Amino acid sequence: MGTGSWLHWAILLVVVILIFGTKKLGNVGSDLGKAVKGFKDGIKGEEDKAAAPAAPAASTPPAQVADKSTIDVEAKEKSKQ
Repeated sequence: MGTGSWLHWAILLVVVILIFGTKKLGNVGSDLGKAVKGFKDGIKGEEDKAAAPAAPAASTPPAQVADKSTIDVEAKEKSKQ
């Protein structure tokens, strides 16, 4: 049960083109190329991060900002009085 002859592959290609259409196959090819390029860029970026020295962390914690939708209960009670 080998790989088959070139005629079998040609018939398979024609059937796939008839089912999916050339436009859909072109989109799949370009999406696959973008995915491979993104993967390679991600690997390259990780290697660059590993080679670069780590930046020192900030010593001060970020300031906490209250949510504008919260209501301070004490301020509300004082304004009622």
